[in-house]
Formats: sequence, C-alpha cells, structure tokens
Amino acid sequence: MRIVTLTTDFGTQDYYVGAMKGAMLAIAPNLQLVDLSHELPAHDVLAAAFVLRHAARPFPSDTIHLAVIDPGVGSARRPLVVFDQHHLWIGPDNGLFSFALEAPDCQVYAIENTALMGAQISYTFHGRDVFAPVAAHLAAGVPLDEVGPVVKDPVRLQAIRPQCDAHGIEGQIIHVDRFGNLVTNIAAEMLDGAVRICLGAEVVIEGVSQTYAEVAWGDTLALVGSAGMLEISVNGGSAARQLGLGREEQVRVQFERG
Repeated sequence: MRIVTLTTDFGTQDYYVGAMKGAMLAIAPNLQLVDLSHELPAHDVLAAAFVLRHAARPFPSDTIHLAVIDPGVGSARRPLVVFDQHHLWIGPDNGLFSFALEAPDCQVYAIENTALMGAQISYTFHGRDVFAPVAAHLAAGVPLDEVGPVVKDPVRLQAIRPQCDAHGIEGQIIHVDRFGNLVTNIAAEMLDGAVRICLGAEVVIEGVSQTYAEVAWGDTLALVGSAGMLEISVNGGSAARQLGLGREEQVRVQFERG
C-alpha cells in the first residue's frame, strides 16, 4: 500500500482537501493518505518548505509527498515531480521542494502528460485536477519518466542557504513555531566549537546550550532543536514575542577560535 502525504494551505473548512483525496482514491483506491498539515499560512512557500523538510523525511522510502501551496496556480509556473532517490515530491515549481533539491542525483520532471491529469482542469484548483491524479497514477505504478520532460532549472528558495566564511555564518530565521522559538537556516553541523550568536545590534548569546533548563526561567538561549537547526528560544517563554523578532531576521554566528 503506497503512502501519499498531503500538505496544503487550504485549511479544513472547505472542500478542497477532501476533493484532492477523492481524486486520488478514484484512481488508486488502496492508497494510504496521511495529512501532514493543511493549516500553513496562505501562499507561504517558505513555511511549507520547512514543514516538508522536517515532517516528510521520516516517512519510509518510496513515499509520495503531495504539496500544494500554489499562489501562481493557473499561470506559467510549471507543475513538477521531484525524485530525490528516496521520496517523490509533487507540486508547483515555486521553491516548495528546495530542500529535496539539495539531494545529490535528484531528478526533476515537468508534468505535461495530460493523460495522467483530470478530465477537466480548473485554472484555480490544480491540486485536485493535476497534482492529485498524477500522484495517484505514480502510486499505481506509472513510470516516473512518463509524466513529462526533465527539468534542469527548478526554482530554489535562497533563504534556505546561509552564507559561510572563516569567521562565521550569516543566516536568517526561517520559521517561528507555536512556542515562539525562532528556527534559523543554520544546521547543527555548521557550528564549529565556541560561537557567539548575534541578532541585530542588541541581542548577543554566548554559546549553544543543550537544554532549556541550562538558563534561568525567562532567559534567552540558543540551542539545536529537534529539526537539527540552530534555534533562538526563551526558557518558558516566547523568543518571538520577548525579542520582537520574526521570519527573515538576520542571524550572525561568529566563531570564537583560540
């Protein structure tokens, strides 16, 4: 039984998610459908890319991840299938799969085979009429190269890539979770020994903690969160609210080598 996950900004009040599931099950009734999230901020591609990176990766190899955060629906933007040698990713070519595209030997195809799409295609609902049918056909065994031609220049979000030099790392906050933790695009393996973390001109944190309890209640700290990324947090509070910081704020990690 093939697993297909769904990630959208549709919410659950309307019929959109149900219609996508119906379109898939009409083609492949034995699919195992798993909802990752449907409450992402509307049109927020970066937020969706972050969720996909960390929620989708633990799934078994051969899982299909269908994601529709698509402010350019009906335009010239391409519909894509991405294969990173473990998972398939299906959705719009708007940077949504930037993290998957970092994998070596990644293969990308434009969806152009109309035989794999719905009988009628709405200009405003490609989730139901393009992406869901293609996901179901691939789950049912249609070869990947039948969806359309190879794509060499998929859109990538520059926000996922921090800049590094011998003195430190220039990154940014790319996610704020419901606890107010400020998640950066700086991966744990990039941190090298003793560091100083600077946010703007006023917030400076010395070193990286392992747990929240290493600082007093209400104090600010930096630590590596469960996503494996550097986070700025407040023990028992919201770093976003207490520091007045949010997405796209710059973060500077300075190496302190003796």
